[in-house]
Amino acid sequence: MSDQDWLLRMSEAVLVVSLIELVWLMTRRPSGPSGLLPNLMAGISLVLALRLGLGGASPLWIGACLASAGICHLVDLRARWRRSVVSFPLRRQQP
Repeated sequence: MSDQDWLLRMSEAVLVVSLIELVWLMTRRPSGPSGLLPNLMAGISLVLALRLGLGGASPLWIGACLASAGICHLVDLRARWRRSVVSFPLRRQQP
């Protein structure tokens, strides 16, 4: 088995595990995964782009997967930006 075949199989394994995680989150916690969904979908899109690239797919399909991952990351960033962030006060150093 060549390195490319091994990477192909590993990317397929990651895709299967990610899809199982997605289905588990959607069925077990229907209201909970909204914060995780964009992040998980971005990861699935990136692994799918890797799988398509290793498999010799058209650059159009690879680009579509990468664009999808970028959009998912933007949705995730926008959701995180709107959430209030708790920060601890900075300690002042004594002179």
